[in-house]
Amino acid sequence: MPRLKRPLLVFAAALVLAAGLHANGLPRVQLFTTGGTIQSKGADRQKLMEYNAGKVTPEELLADLPELAAIAHVGFTEIANSGSGSMTGPILIKLANAINAWLAQPEAAGAVVTHGTTSLEETAYFLNLTVRSDKPVVVVGAMRPFTAVSRDGPFNLYNAVRVAATPEAKGFGVLIMLNDEINAARDTTKTNTYRMETFVARDLGPLGYADSDRIVFYRRPTYRHTFRSEFDVSKLTDLPKVDVTYAYQEFDGAAIDAFVAAGAKGIVLTGRDADAVKRGQEKGVVFVQSDRKGAGRVMTSERATERGTPTADNIPPHKARILLRLALTVTSDPAEIQRIFNEY
Repeated sequence: MPRLKRPLLVFAAALVLAAGLHANGLPRVQLFTTGGTIQSKGADRQKLMEYNAGKVTPEELLADLPELAAIAHVGFTEIANSGSGSMTGPILIKLANAINAWLAQPEAAGAVVTHGTTSLEETAYFLNLTVRSDKPVVVVGAMRPFTAVSRDGPFNLYNAVRVAATPEAKGFGVLIMLNDEINAARDTTKTNTYRMETFVARDLGPLGYADSDRIVFYRRPTYRHTFRSEFDVSKLTDLPKVDVTYAYQEFDGAAIDAFVAAGAKGIVLTGRDADAVKRGQEKGVVFVQSDRKGAGRVMTSERATERGTPTADNIPPHKARILLRLALTVTSDPAEIQRIFNEY
């Protein structure tokens, strides 16, 4: 009998790893930090704005939440510590590759990413297109700084770890977790500059909720994402330059011409000047037609096909920019880019 003990222990350890569990039986979740309001400090507890006085470290975030020890074993990797306006192509690629490396390990149950809310949805959508795993990835932020008397960050982070640790979240793609709501990265947009209920999936609604009794899901995305994605950034160092126009009365082609002159490989349109678009196409620039309203589809049509301008479906301009940047790493053919926008 003693001879069986070691093989049994090895087999048990293998089962623990395969289930994504730590030795204590809890799921293993890795926290990837990038900064933002959730990691910011104000001069006092009443400061809900102007809170760039300090930066909270990953160690501080986790030490502030001893309750996490009851639901997951949480490690961390610091990718950056800055506002979301500082996110760049190289940082996005670094983040995606780090998450992919973690999730490829048998012991990994899921991942959580802290992020500033201004461009959180863009990073979440980028990860939705480049993470090559069906394990949960949850992007979390806060509308109030770490030091505020009514801060929301710690509970958002607690819920994000809960979602990343639950097997039920597998296969949903990258998720956004704030204000108790679980939202899909593709569908969700920040809709208010200051209020807590800011992240909304206008067309489709949330996927579910992180409630006090359990994590609940009510629908599953049907478009391509994560483990079904064709995009691979493992060998990239940056992404093609893509810009966005904004439509308004008396819009002309000046912005389009300027973007082309500055080296844009693609431009997402909300308004169009036909002559400027044609000039750009002649120089090899790819155009995608989106819309500034923030909800509803931009539909395909014979006219759009004739113009060689793929349409963005219901993807808003700033997210269409993310998808076009990745699409341009594999093709510049308008028909293929339309196929990509239809599928993702």
